[in-house]
Amino acid sequence: MEITMYIDKYKNARYNFFHWRYELNLFYNISLAFCFACLTGLLAQIRFYIPGTPVPVTGQVFGVLLAGILLGRYGGISQLMYVGIGAFGVPWFSGFNAGFAYIAGPTGGYIIGFIIAAFFIGFVVDRYIKSRNFLSMVTIMLFSTFFLIYIPGMLHLYLWFSTSIGFWELLTIAIFPFIFADIIKSIIVALIATGIIPKISYGREVDA
Repeated sequence: MEITMYIDKYKNARYNFFHWRYELNLFYNISLAFCFACLTGLLAQIRFYIPGTPVPVTGQVFGVLLAGILLGRYGGISQLMYVGIGAFGVPWFSGFNAGFAYIAGPTGGYIIGFIIAAFFIGFVVDRYIKSRNFLSMVTIMLFSTFFLIYIPGMLHLYLWFSTSIGFWELLTIAIFPFIFADIIKSIIVALIATGIIPKISYGREVDA
């Protein structure tokens, strides 16, 4: 009985948070987005390089996926702020880098993909209650990572190499080294999302 009471309190708390977040005015939503931009900047410093690729494995993807889950469409705004503020000189890209030159480097496509992925996740999660179960969440996270982050990253890397690289070699540099780590990140975020997102309407979901 006591366990049931705590579970009910938790469900009420998570509903209240997401309903509160959904009803926030522009100023507070932008403030939350900036906080997640800062979090992405911190996670970017968790990095290590794999031999054979100029692109490091970082914690950024975790922050991107989580931003979409917790902030809805403002998750995309958070990543837009992360990219824009970093481009104009705040050194919070991986390795404490900054500037437009860094975005033009080998990781630039992935960074642009962060914006697209966070917008997509936030839109789907806020729009459809049926997206909030575990299997749907895993699918959304993997789709966002493999298509919305990897593909812009791979295309940009192809141009960065001045198109002097074969397709298979491009895959071995741009995608294959990161699949395992990003699958793990996607599953972790899906587990977190399943636990914290209400399975009832907190906004204007179309399938409520």
